[in-house]
Amino acid sequence: MNRLLSASTVSIAILGSCVAALAQESITVNIGSSHPEQNIWVYAMKNTFQPTVDEILARTGEYQIDWMESYGGTLYKYTDTRAAVEDGIVDVGMVGTVWEGSTMPLQNVTYFTPFATGDHTMLIEIFDDLNVNQPDLAASWQDNNMVPLSSLITDSYDVYATFPVNTMSDLQNRKLNAPGTSANWLQGTGATPVDGALTTYYTNIQTGVTEGTLSFASGILPTRVYEVAPELTRVGIGSMYFGSIAANRDFYDGLPEPVQDAFREAGKATSKAHGEYVSELSTKAMEEMQAAGLKVHDLDDAEKQKWVEGLPDIVQPWLDQTGDAGKAVLAAYFEALRERGATPLRNWDEGR
Repeated sequence: MNRLLSASTVSIAILGSCVAALAQESITVNIGSSHPEQNIWVYAMKNTFQPTVDEILARTGEYQIDWMESYGGTLYKYTDTRAAVEDGIVDVGMVGTVWEGSTMPLQNVTYFTPFATGDHTMLIEIFDDLNVNQPDLAASWQDNNMVPLSSLITDSYDVYATFPVNTMSDLQNRKLNAPGTSANWLQGTGATPVDGALTTYYTNIQTGVTEGTLSFASGILPTRVYEVAPELTRVGIGSMYFGSIAANRDFYDGLPEPVQDAFREAGKATSKAHGEYVSELSTKAMEEMQAAGLKVHDLDDAEKQKWVEGLPDIVQPWLDQTGDAGKAVLAAYFEALRERGATPLRNWDEGR
């Protein structure tokens, strides 16, 4: 009798497992990026977002995700990140709004207000909030058929070049890679901006197309740009909001509510992990690059102030383009900075 009871118990357990397995719904999610997995914006997608979604859904076992990965530009390049997510080429992807000045200009507010803050973790916190709660930014994501899940940033931009910058005159007649709207930061310096991305800087400098780049340590290390641009001048242009990990809205709206909740919760975890990873990598980058021969200089405060004060009113053309929405985003951004104790070197919002 005991053996019969034991056999029955095992049979019921097996049957229960089979029923649970049959009840579990598998959802395919195409996830991708224009950059490789070791890139700072992609690392958190692969190593935090995906496993966190899996962990959350495993708590109930009702749903599981079948991830179809297309990292490293296998489906789209850096110029097509918005279109790839908006059009559903991927369901979830890295969206670099820095390259979308005409279609998503509001997201580029930090690139028109340099020297505001070098605190990248603060910037993540600010834009996780603004992208959802600032009406104009939220509407922009909606209009482009996307749902922002996690904010992406850079550590502070400096000058990596074949030459040191000791005074502002050292920038005269130099060609520097400055992607998208970051070209504005060279206005009034005498340097010529050349468009590009982390994936193109090495070859540009190596072949003489440019003599350096405006960039950040956590991006320069994995791309080894320091090998061809061995002089770093720390200027402290500031950290920038780069874009977001986002979901195609049509896809997202079609997900069961528990999966939507898992995406949002995983997005918050990814923001935190992204900030920690950038902090860790930027520190590691400076150590490794200097050990490999990178020479580091700090631009004198007086010369730095010349750069800051010498910039024209680069935010006004952006405001002319974006109108009242731009004014609202600019005000919200600088209010958020000051609420968190930041002291911008130039108050771009004054008099607007």
